[in-house]
Amino acid sequence: MVPKMLMNIQTQSSIISYVSCLTQMSLFTIFGCMDYMILTAMAYDRFVAICHPLHYLVIMNPHLCGYLILVSFLFSLLESQLHILMILQITDFKNVEISSFFCDPSQLLNLSCTDILSNNIVHYILGAFYGLFPFSGIIFSYYKVVSSILRIPSTGGKYKAFSTCGSHLAVVCLLLGTGFGVYLRSTVSHSSGKGAVASVMYTVVTPMLNPFIYSLRNRDIKGALRRLHSRNA
Repeated sequence: MVPKMLMNIQTQSSIISYVSCLTQMSLFTIFGCMDYMILTAMAYDRFVAICHPLHYLVIMNPHLCGYLILVSFLFSLLESQLHILMILQITDFKNVEISSFFCDPSQLLNLSCTDILSNNIVHYILGAFYGLFPFSGIIFSYYKVVSSILRIPSTGGKYKAFSTCGSHLAVVCLLLGTGFGVYLRSTVSHSSGKGAVASVMYTVVTPMLNPFIYSLRNRDIKGALRRLHSRNA
């Protein structure tokens, strides 16, 4: 999406073909949903690491990790195919405009002039299954994590335990805060201003910040940031 956006800015053109749009939407749905599923699996990993540290290597073995990745991919592929089937029901895609810089499934579904109710129902069902259920798993995992951290007697132990979750928690808040906002707003409103800004946040800004956020656990990065802060101060 980002190379296509940069090319559109360079050529002053915002045209995309029907096949390219469906391909872009399919890849966006697969990798976006898989990212969300893997974040849920990472929340479970943090739960096991903090709540059951002595059994961590036994529970989070390579076979389970591979199984979680495979399940994440299959569920993401299923969601992508369901969105494609809904979009294929819209027959007239010639000379249409969407208020986004990429082929957002939510924006494409709003182009349908017929059977809007059924599209919204399916949209809500997919949102509940692929949104609320994994989100509930993340919330439950962190509820258990926070409960375990609060039982640690020393302040240093609490900080060390929480530092293992800080990066993941920051990415979850950044991604889901903007993603849910765009997804839910598209089902109740057709306004484009704030939705376009939020789309840029979770499709461009968040992936760019992910390496930086996760690298904050690196001691060299922390030392460099402290030196930079002390120099500016």
